[in-house]
Amino acid sequence: MSDLLRELDAVLKSRREAGDADSSYVASLHRKGLNKILEKVGEEATEVILAAKDAETGGDRQAMIGETADLWFHSMVMLSHLGVDSQDVLNELGRRFGLSGLEEKASRGKSS
Repeated sequence: MSDLLRELDAVLKSRREAGDADSSYVASLHRKGLNKILEKVGEEATEVILAAKDAETGGDRQAMIGETADLWFHSMVMLSHLGVDSQDVLNELGRRFGLSGLEEKASRGKSS
């Protein structure tokens, strides 16, 4: 799976650096800037929430999967825009693996 993420990271980076905003959705997002990218992340997060609620009551589970893919994709565009890639996130997840969620939260000093 991380091969797919690496490939996607490379495509996102190339679109950020040299993509044609008239023919590439990702390049157009990068050109519009971080606020537009964050708007898309927020929109997709809301759509995931709605699709999950629907799936729980017998709705279309594939729609929930599709919306989650959209959220992951737009989150990766955000990371790329900020010069971060999926490996950085995987490294952080690896660091947390095996920790109790409560211990991990306490180590960050956050209440949420």
